[in-house]
Amino acid sequence: MEMSKKLFPILCLLVPATTFAHTGYGGAGFSSGLTHPVFGFDHFLAMLSVGMLSAQMGGRAIWTVPTTFVLFVLIGGIMGMKGFQIFSVETGIAVSVIALGLALVADKKIPVLAAMGGVALFGIFHGHAHGTEMPGFAQPVLYASGFVLGTAVIHLLGVGLGWLATRNRIGSISLRAGGAAIALCGIFFLFSATNTVKAEDSLSISVQTCPSPSVR
Repeated sequence: MEMSKKLFPILCLLVPATTFAHTGYGGAGFSSGLTHPVFGFDHFLAMLSVGMLSAQMGGRAIWTVPTTFVLFVLIGGIMGMKGFQIFSVETGIAVSVIALGLALVADKKIPVLAAMGGVALFGIFHGHAHGTEMPGFAQPVLYASGFVLGTAVIHLLGVGLGWLATRNRIGSISLRAGGAAIALCGIFFLFSATNTVKAEDSLSISVQTCPSPSVR
């Protein structure tokens, strides 16, 4: 019963999203938004980690931390849709995976407010990526509803896994080991993001230095 009460605020986030899912065309962006956090491995790991971390921390963190992330994912998504630029989004996403993985390794040593502040910042980066990658055919409200629902579902999955893991010592150790593996994935994402930025910079320099064709 206590667990259900703590999860209730998260479940409430699913209501508006599922309502929009039955509005207008079934495609129209909802499914694209829904699958974006699910099939983006960096997004998935970060959101799963948020859920597991909240369960590991326990208490009110089990709903305040995921809810904060969902809220700021939505804010970041709107920013991306509106064309607001954020520096190094992919780098920010990679850092979020590293930080959340290390937070799991730390095992309850992070204050709730610090965790909420961290996931709020990370949510902006993840949401911005969702927003800027919205398909041209998508209706913004349906697309946003999709990625909000996808995010909330992954959080719930993480909460469930984390809650089960914290039932015994072996599970708690496994949760921390999983956090270490997630952090390692984040390091890989960070190197990939850095290489991508370098490649884009090199391409930009090449284009700028390329002589213009003479007009005859």
